[in-house]
Amino acid sequence: MKDLAFTLNEYRSRLAATQSELASRELDCGILDEPEMMGWLSGYTTTENLWRACVVPVVGEPFLLVRKLDMAPAIERNWFSNVVGFIDWEDPLALLVESLRANGIKHARIGVDFQSHSFTVARMNALREMLPDSEICDLERSVWDLRRCKSAEEIALMRRASGLVDQVLERTVAAIGEGVLPRTVAAEAAAQVYKLGFDDGFIGPITVATGWDSLHGFLPERALQKGDIVHIELLPRLRGYSARIMRCAVVGGASEEQRRITTELAEIQDRQIDAMRPGAIASHVDAIVRHGVLQAGLRTTYENITGYTLGLTPITTQRTSDLHRCLTPKAQWRLEEGMILHAYTSAGGIALSETVVVTNKGGERLTQTPRILFER
Repeated sequence: MKDLAFTLNEYRSRLAATQSELASRELDCGILDEPEMMGWLSGYTTTENLWRACVVPVVGEPFLLVRKLDMAPAIERNWFSNVVGFIDWEDPLALLVESLRANGIKHARIGVDFQSHSFTVARMNALREMLPDSEICDLERSVWDLRRCKSAEEIALMRRASGLVDQVLERTVAAIGEGVLPRTVAAEAAAQVYKLGFDDGFIGPITVATGWDSLHGFLPERALQKGDIVHIELLPRLRGYSARIMRCAVVGGASEEQRRITTELAEIQDRQIDAMRPGAIASHVDAIVRHGVLQAGLRTTYENITGYTLGLTPITTQRTSDLHRCLTPKAQWRLEEGMILHAYTSAGGIALSETVVVTNKGGERLTQTPRILFER
């Protein structure tokens, strides 16, 4: 029995959009080998211990190419009727070429994303040798961009994931205290991630923060002390989709200054979230937080982005975040209804973030944890 994350209609609409993009570029087929695209199109992806790919003809049925070792889970989790498996010591690229011919898929012009981490220069050269009469064309991130707006089914899944991540945060904060090892806090977070139904125990950074540039730090090996600001960023995955939140907790009680910073950050970010409407220019949305924080004197510089798109981020990808669309001073793209973003800001060792969906009425927070500085 198939175990699909979405309905067949959802997957068919994704395939139709991909094939329409291939047709607009006058391509016969596309070879998509990044985990995000494979999972979005087929419902299944796996590691690149050995190369694997999803092949989409401009007309007709796609096929999935995986190790024979992975065929059973691939058949269970993907909706394609055609799954091709190779023995571990076979060349998967040679089997892909053979499968193109066996399935009658035209391949005079083949689309490949030149920015794919999986499609190496060596692989490109090998494919050109195997298909000397074929033209290999750059998809230029065009099919990746098809994922920028989320469907009703995707939003429903991410709404559910956001509710669960709120619960993980509540129980993670409860584990914080003076004399507690940060690893104990992280272990509680990981346990809750598993118990609540997320895909795996990946939780995200839990650090003792000192500034905006320490948010991606490491777990200290010492016990928590009075005055420590514990930064919690949770980004677990539910069927590959990542909902995210950041909050901080001060061990032994916060100062008035820390509470003030938190309140000001929340107020500034609330204005940004309210501005997340269809048609808004990304740089204008970014400026609300960037300029707001600087003008309030909360930071002297602001050298990082204030948000980025969220969605399918499988454990098998080498990315932990989808930075294809970011809120920066130079971003001229416009927000669209159904986009989901991770909006975040920080100052003075304190950070706040939310999972936000763009609606006609402004951004809607999918994460609902109180926007406060926790005190433990």
